[in-house]
Amino acid sequence: MTKDETAEEHQVLTWAEHFAKKHHFILNPDKKKLDVVIRGLARNKRKFGEQYCPCRLRSGDKEKDAAIICPCIYHADEVEQEGSCHCSLYFREDAQPE
Repeated sequence: MTKDETAEEHQVLTWAEHFAKKHHFILNPDKKKLDVVIRGLARNKRKFGEQYCPCRLRSGDKEKDAAIICPCIYHADEVEQEGSCHCSLYFREDAQPE
């Protein structure tokens, strides 16, 4: 991994931490799983110019794909109903990760 990739992942992680705190979520406490999602977000940002959710398929249509830019339009309902978003990046504060 290059120095730029490491810095970009750190930037994405910092952003995710702030977003989680602001919305009363927690990030996945499993560091390995968290790192995979953060790495995917950073990779998508480098490759496609947006932080597309790494667990959702892009269509290639920028307008449609806007729905899956992290935090995707599904995250709030998923966290509320299931305890975490599909990627397992964000969890309800009271949810227990698997």
